[in-house]
Amino acid sequence: MTDSRQYETLEYTTRGAIGLVTLNRPDRLNAINKQMLDELDELLDAIEVDDDVRVVVLQGAGRAFCSGFDLKDEAEAQDQGVVDFMPAMQRDLASIMRLWYFPKPTIAAVHGYAIAGGCELALACDLTVASEGFMLGEPDLRFGAGIIAMLLPWLTGPKQAKELYLIGDDRIPAQRCLELGLINRIVPEGEHLDVALEMAKKIAVIDTFSMSVTKRAINRTYEIMGMGEALESALEAGCLIEAAVVPEREEFMEIARRDGLKAAVAWRDGRFKDS
Repeated sequence: MTDSRQYETLEYTTRGAIGLVTLNRPDRLNAINKQMLDELDELLDAIEVDDDVRVVVLQGAGRAFCSGFDLKDEAEAQDQGVVDFMPAMQRDLASIMRLWYFPKPTIAAVHGYAIAGGCELALACDLTVASEGFMLGEPDLRFGAGIIAMLLPWLTGPKQAKELYLIGDDRIPAQRCLELGLINRIVPEGEHLDVALEMAKKIAVIDTFSMSVTKRAINRTYEIMGMGEALESALEAGCLIEAAVVPEREEFMEIARRDGLKAAVAWRDGRFKDS
């Protein structure tokens, strides 16, 4: 029987031993705000102690998986300085990485776009299944923003990670993502959730203790290599960028406040047309 919980920014249902979490701000392309992180943490707390749920599948409602952190909220907040930025960014990192460290397997079923923080949510899941038209990107540096969860160097090579971060293209197609090792499968358009659920059903058959110990052992390999410390160090760098007076970021946020986020994104992308 399907169980359900009610949230404002998420939807949650269970399908047998699978917990299906849906990012549910389709009018904002599922942009991440504080309420969504609060609700996701609360929901994952509940799933963690629910012995009937063995696997978590994460998807996005509407036209995209997730467009990243809500820049409209950030523009209105007008935070300044490391004292403002560091606690918020630490919290954002912890929420994203919760999917990586979650004791039960996590699968991202992605379509449309996964940008910036949305990209990091998809990468933090254990497996990622993408529709053919899916695109991914980390465009933060294009408008002077810091990166929250610098996962790319751990999932692909340093050359590739630097290319994706430094160029900041937010339209990396699914096939390229597969070649870089950032997703597991590409499926026909609209079948990403069905395939993710089929994978989850197979995983759910395996003993939960063996599953959690194996996942922890794989994660431990990365911890031994220093992943946790590296992510914290990268977050500090991101915080310095956020706190600095970067002309591009100041202009981007001013346009967002004055003319709206669409105008700010158009200004950002317009700077790269000739290149």
